[in-house]
Amino acid sequence: MTPRTRIPRTGRDPAPLLAEMASFRDHDVRYQEGRSWSLVYYVGEAHEDVLRQAQALYISANALNPMAFRSLKQMETEVVQMTAEMLHGPPSCVGTMTCGGTESLLLAVKAYRDRARRRRPWIRRPNIVAPATIHVAFDKAAHYFGVNLRLVPVGLDGQVDPRAMARRVNRNTILLAASAPQYANGAVDPIPEIGALAERRGLPLHVDACFGGFIQPWLERLGVSMPQFDFRVPGVTSVSADVHKYGYAAKGASVVLYRDMAYLKHQFFVATRWSGGIYASPGVLGARPGGPIAGAWASLMAMGEDGFVAKAREAWDAAEKLRAGIREIPQLRLLGQPHSTIVTYGVEERAVDLYAVADQLQERGWGVDRQQRPPSIHCTVNAANLPVVDRYLADLRAAVAHVEAHPELATEGEAAMYGMMAKVPVRGLVGRRVLEVMEQMYGPEGEMPDLAASGAEQGGPVVRAVLDWGDRAISAAKRVGHRVRHPFEEP
Repeated sequence: MTPRTRIPRTGRDPAPLLAEMASFRDHDVRYQEGRSWSLVYYVGEAHEDVLRQAQALYISANALNPMAFRSLKQMETEVVQMTAEMLHGPPSCVGTMTCGGTESLLLAVKAYRDRARRRRPWIRRPNIVAPATIHVAFDKAAHYFGVNLRLVPVGLDGQVDPRAMARRVNRNTILLAASAPQYANGAVDPIPEIGALAERRGLPLHVDACFGGFIQPWLERLGVSMPQFDFRVPGVTSVSADVHKYGYAAKGASVVLYRDMAYLKHQFFVATRWSGGIYASPGVLGARPGGPIAGAWASLMAMGEDGFVAKAREAWDAAEKLRAGIREIPQLRLLGQPHSTIVTYGVEERAVDLYAVADQLQERGWGVDRQQRPPSIHCTVNAANLPVVDRYLADLRAAVAHVEAHPELATEGEAAMYGMMAKVPVRGLVGRRVLEVMEQMYGPEGEMPDLAASGAEQGGPVVRAVLDWGDRAISAAKRVGHRVRHPFEEP
């Protein structure tokens, strides 16, 4: 076993310490050069410097106690108000900041569960009806809070049919949810129709705009056609939006908004019996870092509406240029709708192995987001990507041609791992394998798994069986007329 890292006996000199830390980034994706298509929302060093200085001012501050740190509460209030104004919230609109989109969605589910407990206490198995493409944080929330998630398949355009959602609603339904846009391929669900359903059935509707909340309004201003998704839709009772995405704040900043306090009050947690005193918390966290709140406020103030519109235009131009280039590659096809700056593409049937194409792009220095059901590559397009779109398309054409000439690449590198996951007939086997990977990463030695190793080498008899029998199972199902569905197909 590798010796465990220990705190040094004496503190190190800051200069070489920081230099060493900087070197740790040498193998990270080069997002400053536009080579990342997810995870990071970068608008240049000048803005980064504003964020660094703003966060440094509050690096030790704790928003747990707003009475002690009134400045943080003021900035949080103003971030909430600016977000509500941008998303057409009514004068009664209220909300809180959170540490990210996942916490925003967890809190929304918690609030609506507790609201249902108060208003409809006879419900023992509450459920949420949502599109199959809803963010996985809803799965996490359902798991944490004892709520069933009733997923509705979506069409090939990536949008859910509100009539199909209506058929899934029953007497135990406590919430409808939809996306603006959904992460997988950028389609905005038909929120006005879902809002009308919510009103007819007397249900609240949460719109997950964590991804799009801080860019969809500016795209709409630029003339991009999409369904309305915010508080202008009467049935919408809450919206989540991440400031650390297209709000260009540092990581750890999101907002969850409610139409009025009648909804938000169910989000709060209050305990009065603790020996440490009365404890009240608006969200999941106890100690709340002050830096992300300050950074979010500074980002919105520094960018301004004109800055957001300008960056939205550059991101949209990059996305449209990327879509146009992908359309010219005959082996590939675009997925979803051009409602947002998400560009997602798959392959024409039996053209090439997409995951092998992803491996080739990664070898050329690009950050690659692989997706499943169906196999696809996701690109979150930013203004920083605009200067490198031509280079990416050239590498993509070369990658497709190389994989077409070398079909054996589908059994090598990460293509083997993702290809295996895509063909597993029993999804529980996937979960078991992922748990093994998590245990390895968070074990005593914190060992990073080698995903490039073949599944058979890593996974033992279970994975070998999948590799041997997965294709056969799918082929057999097709022979007897059973269609192997994915979320982007009508039920």
